[in-house]
Amino acid sequence: MDYEIVKASLENVETLTNLMQFYIYDFSEFIEAHVEENGRFGDYPLNDYWTEDNHFPYLVRFKGKYAGFVLVKWIKTETKSYFSIAEFFIMKKYRRTGLGKSVAGEIFRLHKGNWEVFQMEKNQQAQLFWRNVINEYTGGRFTERVEKGKRITQEFAS
Repeated sequence: MDYEIVKASLENVETLTNLMQFYIYDFSEFIEAHVEENGRFGDYPLNDYWTEDNHFPYLVRFKGKYAGFVLVKWIKTETKSYFSIAEFFIMKKYRRTGLGKSVAGEIFRLHKGNWEVFQMEKNQQAQLFWRNVINEYTGGRFTERVEKGKRITQEFAS
């Protein structure tokens, strides 16, 4: 498959900010998000992705064209540390091509360690996607839990 994952830099802020508008539009089906008076959704807080060592922004290109992005965080609590997909977006025209699965697997390989991947309970397409991707990536070696009836989480090691 002709794709590449590029670590986003400060030069990519505008591109990522613009792609985020499409992501928020898609996600507005599941969250309370509305366009502002200027016709745009509010800005997503991206600053930490260029200032914090535990934030990793990536752009996805397919056949040389921007096709999405992935935002990864390293989360450390008193009891555990893990990587998490903060946001994952593949533009609709590139979905169901295997691109998302390929990108997710590559991200898991780039960040070796424990993972937790979350989905909203309302977002059943995301649940199906992540279950299938993680099941294939881990050979079925993952656990899944429902938190407070609101969020689905898969845990595994890469």
